[in-house]
Amino acid sequence: MALRNQRIWQYIDEVARVGSVRQAAERLNVTPSALLRRIQDVEHDLNAIIFERHSSGVRLTAAGEVLIGWIRLQTSELRRVYSQIEELEGLQRGEVRIACSQAVARSFVLRHITNFRKQHPNVKFKVAVTDHSTAVRSLMEYEMDLVLIFRPLRSLELHPIMSIGQGLVAVMAADHPLAKNDILRLRQCAEYEVAMPDIAFGGREIVESRLLSSSAKLNVAVEANSFDFLGELVASSNLITFQIDIGADTWRHDPRYAVRRISDIDRTYGPLVLGQLKGRPLPLVAAKFAEQMARDLNDCRSLPTIPGGEDWSGEEEEDVEDIGLEK
Repeated sequence: MALRNQRIWQYIDEVARVGSVRQAAERLNVTPSALLRRIQDVEHDLNAIIFERHSSGVRLTAAGEVLIGWIRLQTSELRRVYSQIEELEGLQRGEVRIACSQAVARSFVLRHITNFRKQHPNVKFKVAVTDHSTAVRSLMEYEMDLVLIFRPLRSLELHPIMSIGQGLVAVMAADHPLAKNDILRLRQCAEYEVAMPDIAFGGREIVESRLLSSSAKLNVAVEANSFDFLGELVASSNLITFQIDIGADTWRHDPRYAVRRISDIDRTYGPLVLGQLKGRPLPLVAAKFAEQMARDLNDCRSLPTIPGGEDWSGEEEEDVEDIGLEK
């Protein structure tokens, strides 16, 4: 693909994403008529219509779907070429695109981006904090290079670079009646009102599945899609919320909170997966960032302490994979 054609591919991609020639033109700072002419030129060259009109804008035709897949693949490959060229300049430029769970965004990913940019200040980052299914979909659509997500759905497209076990912890106010215990059972937590993330979050799925066969039931007083909101809420109330071990680091260092491990008997464990799209080589800068995170993740495993606990996740843990860099 000639580099001079890169702009029109960007134009077509933007129209496909927003579903409107006018809105795409505003974002691209071109006139709608000029954008439409460029699209018509491509349709003429292909001898196929790539967009069809509907009441609220435009959508891709079958031919357009084929073209947009090719465009995104070529754009991804071109980014990798740029990255390899930048390697010759000592990793001075480039962009890392990562989709991650809220649990790891607020501390782990934030810390790693800060540290990475200290060494490579001209590297840019694009971070999407989202749920696990959306994160995997963003890999498949070449919108992201990496994901770091808890309990992703099984997908043939997701290739794990590293997977580590993570247990749940209960988070509550420092003066909560249960704070006097070092380890809690889920049934103890169920005696109090809880503040929970919505069902799209892996931790919520684990807690509810473990209580299905129990007489104890959660009394969900508040549901929210923000862990920061839930944290502030439990700090000033008698509510309890739950988080994976690695996601509770900020609260552990805040005197307003008590963070207590859930007993291994309740088997509230799952895999935290750092992954990439299967079969797609990572750009150099993204591979370097993945290597940095993988080394740290290796020290963040939550390991069961009861006999037989090694089977908690149903998933095999994977060590750092060779991603083309020195380990």
